[in-house]
Amino acid sequence: MINDEMWRALHGLARVCRAAGDGIPDEELKSLQVGKVSEEAGEAMHALHGLKGLTTCEAECGPQGHSWEMVENDLTGAVIASLLALIYIDPEGAREKFEAVFNRRTRRGREEAAAV
Repeated sequence: MINDEMWRALHGLARVCRAAGDGIPDEELKSLQVGKVSEEAGEAMHALHGLKGLTTCEAECGPQGHSWEMVENDLTGAVIASLLALIYIDPEGAREKFEAVFNRRTRRGREEAAAV
């Protein structure tokens, strides 16, 4: 579960990002942040494709190629972007909603772990 310190950091980051978008209507900021989730996930998929040799993008990505570290970085970016989107949508209820969905979606894993 995400601890209090991480939630504070996420709310702080959300404030910084919202300030950067000052003047953009709230509904548009929410939509842009949800789009950022897709962008980050797409970058993770691109890095995976490069890692597996399914794409060549030396002109765009440079000669260093792709790595699992790049995939992990982009996946982490997608998680952060997702949490920020939840905060944009409902600053006061984001944590409660995240925890409720997390518990619902991980129930089978917890049951499996308890059975071992």
